[in-house]
Amino acid sequence: MIYAKLAKILSKNAMITVSALLTPQSLASSFTLPLEIWMAAGQVQQGLTRSSELQVRTCTVGFDIQPITLSGGITITPDYCLETAPKSDIWILPAQWRNPLKLKQYSQRLAPLIRRALTDQSVVCSVGTASFLLADMGLLNARPATTHWAYLDLFQANYPKVHLKRGHLITQSQNLFCVGSVNSIADLMVHLIEQKLGIRVAQAVEQQFSPEIRRKFEAAAYQDQSGTAHHDELILEAQIWLDARSHQDITVNQLAADLRISVRNLNRRFKLATGTTPAGYHKRRRLEEAKSLLKNSNAPLGDLSWRLGFSDPAQFSRWFKGMCHLTPSRYRQASRGKLFTHTL
Repeated sequence: MIYAKLAKILSKNAMITVSALLTPQSLASSFTLPLEIWMAAGQVQQGLTRSSELQVRTCTVGFDIQPITLSGGITITPDYCLETAPKSDIWILPAQWRNPLKLKQYSQRLAPLIRRALTDQSVVCSVGTASFLLADMGLLNARPATTHWAYLDLFQANYPKVHLKRGHLITQSQNLFCVGSVNSIADLMVHLIEQKLGIRVAQAVEQQFSPEIRRKFEAAAYQDQSGTAHHDELILEAQIWLDARSHQDITVNQLAADLRISVRNLNRRFKLATGTTPAGYHKRRRLEEAKSLLKNSNAPLGDLSWRLGFSDPAQFSRWFKGMCHLTPSRYRQASRGKLFTHTL
């Protein structure tokens, strides 16, 4: 049910506002990358819908609108101060360079804005050591969290009430996320883009920002609830049925008949529990299996096509390119990383 709730959180407004909350010595890449990813998503969405206006806007927020010195000596002037900051769908809290305990000095002043954002059901994402800021506000007590690997011991020593997840790069508790690295914030942003703007936009953005550096969100994340953590036993049965058939074509009519429920009720209950339709869930599972096979095996496309239930490689290639905007061969090459050569 968490996905249905998250989709609802992110779809309150037609315009999606993504804001970065800056403090002195913030790590620039920890907020510029997610903002760039969202701007790319807006441009892709604009192209697909042929809209004259972007559906995404990004901005930076500081204590005031005076220049802030970031890590590496970079200076930036925020778009807004705390008092004039726009209501945002997503808040990015950038990582702090070096000693994260310095964030304590900003906790009291920033807490009202963050608490208000969570009350308004905005998504709040801390990057790396910014989880220290949330923990100091008490917002992570009895919740899962993670932080940069170099500061795990320091975090646990200072915030023993937090459920620190050392083995996870991303944690989620309702609309509060923590990520352990800049790469992980990219993973999370692509995940949120899929929830709001759909899988086509998310996949286009994923390819644009290098598929070889990404880990699947579900593989990296610790969540208070998973995609099967709803309480609808019939829909859980439907998910198991679909998982077992990710390698073949299915119809919702067939699924509904096996579960002895009408197609209309099945679609309604499935969407309520998981945030997507049975057909969308099956398509995503099939795509995940195709990506995994392409990345982790050297099997010819003909063999993979047969294994995934396609009649021939051409049909599989058309389907895969329609989903990912890349051919299977190109995806296989990109997902395995880049090769570097030098001339003597």
